[in-house]
Amino acid sequence: MQPQSAEKPWIPPEWLEEFEAASRRPLALRMRYAFIRTYKPVLDDVPYRAFDTMSDYRRWCEENLPDWLGYGRV
Repeated sequence: MQPQSAEKPWIPPEWLEEFEAASRRPLALRMRYAFIRTYKPVLDDVPYRAFDTMSDYRRWCEENLPDWLGYGRV
């Protein structure tokens, strides 16, 4: 590993190669690979839900969603 200078930080050559290869790809392809789709249990099972109040929504989240999704209260 090389020391960093104040002007230009040291970047591993393989990181630069990956960046340069990615920057040559068309924008549509870069956007396609930029986001990872992850199934979220219960949330992804229906197209939408509507709640009359925020407290109804929060109660539903606490009662129906797994804790690891992070929608519960702290």
